[in-house]
Amino acid sequence: MIIHLNTTKTQKVGTLAYKNRKIYFEYDKEFLKTGIEISPYKLPLKMGIMRCDDDTFDGLWGVFNDSLPDGWGRLLMDRHLMRLGINSASLTPLDRLTYIGNYGMGALSYEPDIELDSSYLDEIILDNLAQSSQDILEGSSEKLVDELLALNASSAGARPKAMVQISSDMQQIIHGSQNLRNGFSHWMIKFASSLDSKEIGAIEYAYSLMAKEAGVDMPKTTLLKGKKGKYFACERFDRVGDMRVHIHSVAGLIHSDFRYPTLDYDDLLSLSLHLTKSIQEQEKVFRLACFNLFAHNRDDHAKNFSFLMDENGRWVFSPVYDITFSQGPGGEHSTMYLGEGRNPTREHLVRLGEKHHIVNIDMVIDKVAKAIKDWDKFAKKAGVSTKVQKEIGRVLYLKK
Repeated sequence: MIIHLNTTKTQKVGTLAYKNRKIYFEYDKEFLKTGIEISPYKLPLKMGIMRCDDDTFDGLWGVFNDSLPDGWGRLLMDRHLMRLGINSASLTPLDRLTYIGNYGMGALSYEPDIELDSSYLDEIILDNLAQSSQDILEGSSEKLVDELLALNASSAGARPKAMVQISSDMQQIIHGSQNLRNGFSHWMIKFASSLDSKEIGAIEYAYSLMAKEAGVDMPKTTLLKGKKGKYFACERFDRVGDMRVHIHSVAGLIHSDFRYPTLDYDDLLSLSLHLTKSIQEQEKVFRLACFNLFAHNRDDHAKNFSFLMDENGRWVFSPVYDITFSQGPGGEHSTMYLGEGRNPTREHLVRLGEKHHIVNIDMVIDKVAKAIKDWDKFAKKAGVSTKVQKEIGRVLYLKK
């Protein structure tokens, strides 16, 4: 399998191979000359054939595993394969990458690929996608499986998602995999999972407004309204126009299994400074740590943090995503605060900031805390019901 990096130009990165239940990789000789490291810790630039002996991602390097869907996306892929009479359990990770091909998140593409026909879903009806997603999750229908798979574009997470293009006036929604149409930009739309509140879209939109007020680096967001529901949408930051941007999750970067709460914000701040060489990028991580604590976002696992790499190999901390009210595993943060996951406080943030020499620690914390105190304002703007607004508010206002 040939790997390409598609940014301002397309470059062959190297070749993946599967033999005797092991995965091998070799960088292309021309790509080695660029000095660009797509995954500096686990797949550094060097000549020769390398074997992945790490089983965190079924023997696949994290940078390539980031291209594969999990949760909802994997369910769709398995249902699609079942319809074709293919036993998904027999597939290798490389087999699955052929279904990602040129339509994954970020800038990596995989050849050969299996093309999914997406020409028949140019008109996007949100309510139909939302209902079909629910039916598929409940196992009561297979309707629109292929269409939803084509729209999913390898996105991760449990909640159903669709990659689309939205017009600048927010009135038209078309399929996302085609060349960018004039006056449109790339967006991701999220639907409720079977376990979510029906108000999850409005809640996440309110959180995005609150995060922007707190100074957190958020992409553009909006709340799309269908006849039967409201759907949260955010502009994709792995696309600039039609140019693709390489994205690497922290889980993939350091081979951390995001299903287990083993990460600490202490580690994340150290990683950020080491990778980006920028105290400004490190401060973004610290500000997000503050927001997640005060906003009670405890689903802060290693796949919910990412870095972006430009065409010259320079890294920055990505805009934030998947931030909403959540209880986390066992009621604890997935990412700890200096070892504390259940009851982190402002004191933990201060100590964390001091350890990493963050400038104006109290000012950053106060700005975030002030935004959280305005939860009612953001909830009302997003159309969150009074009942849910108060339920979340009772938890947020206990934060000190």
